[in-house]
Amino acid sequence: MRANIPKGMGGGPQNMNAMLKQAQKMQEDMAAMQEELDAREYDISAGGGVVGVKINGKKEILSIDIKPEIVDPDDIETLSDILVAAVNEAIKRVEDTNTEEMTKITGSVGFPGLF
Repeated sequence: MRANIPKGMGGGPQNMNAMLKQAQKMQEDMAAMQEELDAREYDISAGGGVVGVKINGKKEILSIDIKPEIVDPDDIETLSDILVAAVNEAIKRVEDTNTEEMTKITGSVGFPGLF
């Protein structure tokens, strides 16, 4: 049995070469974008601005700024909760930005585990 493939669809060498070039270009664009995203820095605040977290695109915490008014030796739990919220928000912002920027390159094509 022979399959009738419409002209321009399927396996010609030119079509395969074009697809490979397109995939290579996408891979290059994604690598350049990932490099740019890794270099970005984000400032996130929590607790009404009493805690600030600076994080880079590699999800490395660069600094944490704590306002003196939130430091209460009798209530370390509140400070701890605000720090956790700030760090989690910082990580989420990096992940959301990375996904959004990569989607601009890949379109609807998904690459699980890529970023």
